[in-house]
Amino acid sequence: MTRIDDPADPRLSDYRDLTDVALRRKLEPAGGLYMAESAKVLVRALAVGHLPRSVLLQEKWMPEAEQLLVSHPDVPVYVVPAEVAEQVTGYAVHRGLLAAMHRPQLPPVADVVAGARRVAVFEDVVDHTNVGAAFRSAAALGVDAVLVTPRCADPLYRRSVRVSMGTVFQVPWTRIQGWPEGIDELQDAGFVVAGMTLGEGAISLDELVAQRHAKLALVFGTEGHGLTAKADRRVDRRVTIPMTGGVDSLNIAAASAVAFYATR
Repeated sequence: MTRIDDPADPRLSDYRDLTDVALRRKLEPAGGLYMAESAKVLVRALAVGHLPRSVLLQEKWMPEAEQLLVSHPDVPVYVVPAEVAEQVTGYAVHRGLLAAMHRPQLPPVADVVAGARRVAVFEDVVDHTNVGAAFRSAAALGVDAVLVTPRCADPLYRRSVRVSMGTVFQVPWTRIQGWPEGIDELQDAGFVVAGMTLGEGAISLDELVAQRHAKLALVFGTEGHGLTAKADRRVDRRVTIPMTGGVDSLNIAAASAVAFYATR
């Protein structure tokens, strides 16, 4: 463990300006890293074999960090005052610790869906909070795998990981390289692809459940416009969650939770 009092210390570069989303989108994937925030998230990341390259924490969290990293004695741990942590990251760090993690290589879609019976697909969902919340629901409600499209927000972005409570490490996931052509791959693998939509010709979620498909892929579109037209033309089923009270739709985090529970 190394004490650092200078916020300009180059050893803290991984943690600099974490609130600058545009910067982190470029830095984190290109640099092969992501951020794990809080001891709980770090525990889940370590449990699936992810490796930290350093940890940033305040002094009171040193005993907990020692326990967590007992099997990783060579990982540098930077102990900083609270004001230094805030100057470096751009916000008050209340969750104990931050870990800069080596980003794992994403597996092919075929490997992720092999043996899966229920898959979630997030098409162009750009809000990191929604992605994290949807992953948490997927983990809690037994979804076997998650796929994200090329323009979807990064599930390993700090806010996504934090909101998911680290469950992004529990559910097998990968990024589809071609979309909506990737729907063909799911159909070839035996999945009935159901797009959640408010469009014409949609059946209710209850009707989809009653069809009892052996392998089901649920596709959720963007927060504002829903499924893209190209994806909508390729899906096997168009499905809607019936609404009352003059409400026309749910936030994607809520809608996915409802769909995951109904199709469990």
